Amino acid sequence: MDGKKLEYKGEDALRQLEKLTIKAKEVQESILEEIITRNGASEYLNKYMQGSMDVSTFKTRVPVIRYEEIQPYIQRIANGEDSSILSGHQITEMLISSGTSCGQPRMMPSIEEDLDRRTYLYNLIMPIMNQYIPNLDKGKAMYLLFIKAEKQTPSGLAARPVLTSYYKSSHFRSRTHDPFNDYTSPNEAILCPDRDQSMYCQLLAGLVQRQCVLRLGAVFASALLRSISFLERNWIDLCRDIRNGHLNKSIIDPSLRAAMLNTMTSPDPQLADEIEAICRLRTWKGILCQLWPRVKYIEAVLTGSMAQYIPALEFYSAGKIPLVCTMYASSECYFGVNMNPLCYPTDVSYTLLPNMAYFEFIPLENGLQPSSEEQVEQDKLVSLVDVKPGCYYELVVTTFSGLCRYRVGDVLQATGFYNYAPQFKFICRRNVVLSIDTDKTNEEELHKSVTASKKLLEAFDQLLVEYTSYADTSTIPGHYVLFWEITNTSTKLNLATPLRAELLQECCQALEESLGYVYRRCRSHEKSIGPLEIRVVKEGTFEALMDLLISQGGSINQYKTPRYIEPGQALELLNSRVRDCFFSFRDPTWNL
Repeated sequence: MDGKKLEYKGEDALRQLEKLTIKAKEVQESILEEIITRNGASEYLNKYMQGSMDVSTFKTRVPVIRYEEIQPYIQRIANGEDSSILSGHQITEMLISSGTSCGQPRMMPSIEEDLDRRTYLYNLIMPIMNQYIPNLDKGKAMYLLFIKAEKQTPSGLAARPVLTSYYKSSHFRSRTHDPFNDYTSPNEAILCPDRDQSMYCQLLAGLVQRQCVLRLGAVFASALLRSISFLERNWIDLCRDIRNGHLNKSIIDPSLRAAMLNTMTSPDPQLADEIEAICRLRTWKGILCQLWPRVKYIEAVLTGSMAQYIPALEFYSAGKIPLVCTMYASSECYFGVNMNPLCYPTDVSYTLLPNMAYFEFIPLENGLQPSSEEQVEQDKLVSLVDVKPGCYYELVVTTFSGLCRYRVGDVLQATGFYNYAPQFKFICRRNVVLSIDTDKTNEEELHKSVTASKKLLEAFDQLLVEYTSYADTSTIPGHYVLFWEITNTSTKLNLATPLRAELLQECCQALEESLGYVYRRCRSHEKSIGPLEIRVVKEGTFEALMDLLISQGGSINQYKTPRYIEPGQALELLNSRVRDCFFSFRDPTWNL
């Protein structure tokens, strides 16, 4: 793909988008041919293609895989072997995926050209938005953007999240001035590795320029809500800085201090009084409208597990500011854009762009699982242009960086077409039961953690009878909740005997230590997840839960205790029977 063709903006970008989606089938065929031409001689692909560069050979011989099957090849490159194991182009970095929290993070190979594709998709956002909300070049964007922890592979390749890669790249740092993408935050604030210093300065810059802000946002809704909570704790200090024209002494990063002092040109007591009067209000309902009165929309990921944050954002915006989801992307690949950005978040459908990668789809039965869970036959895959509206699929990608027929793990529902490019509603990650931020804990991981922690009970004649879980986002940050029903195995003990707090706190701690890398990183390093909580319920609670769910149409013959509970009657029942609550008392271990 010619990098120069990825620089279109405005009307040029929209015209290019029309051409791509009208010729979706031809573009997809061309993309696959180019990937095979580039990567066909790689060790991985040639194992199946055996010298052939033919598309039909690819479709009949190359298997559909999960991460475990490609991981050994990725690890060899991380350890120093040549990129030709997977790709005809040099692997320049490894992108750390948040698609699992089990064990160590997944690493996705990335080539230099991938940055062009990401930039191309980013450059589509404002032309699309400008069709619905004009004059976005007449003000600024207050986007709260953060980098995350990174490390090096044994061979010296950077291993980091995809957004950290983009923010640190010249595509972002050396971008030309664009009135449609004029941020309140200086680059130094976004690139500061200290989360608190970064958040403080980004909020300060946004408050200083409050009358210029036309849109608010963060990548994930959870990050935006954490920033609001941070503002609630620190607005007095922020007002003091604005009033005096001095930067808080807690900001010690030299480049960040210099950049912020350029932003705060002089003391502004009047502005400080205005902000203080708003922040002192009895309720913070609608606080975003009052602090930034010209805001036209809020942008964040609000689909999938992030949909749980919609009510909170509607509270802080008093329901007066549209919530916008603009794009669909992952560490493996950037996928598409929302062509109807002002629709309600739960109605969002993303148009997959046929030039991003080669896309295929596994048909799902009842919107849940493929007919064969462990292995998918190649001839069952559906091409991009052949999906059927209303049907559910699991996404499969083949990328320029060396992923071949890779199962991303996202469950999508086809909703229609934009020209000949299909549109999809994001349903969920396969088998994920808990998610607060970028963590994604599946049922197997949850069961493993519960099994490890419940052993602590046995030494005290206590038995875990049953359990389920809940992602509690009523707190900021949100946290995992485990509902446990415990019984005594010794007849000598009274069933009403109070549970030892220290024992249950240790169980909370053991649970967290057994959860995966991404969860522990979010808890210990990023502080984007709060301490795990165990709510011990009265005996007989899970029988009552079964009665409730069967009364709502379930079958007693097929009933299984749900391992995840959503808000509703079932959650109300569980909370009404809570005996006591316990929290983990320290951060779980986490090493970079």
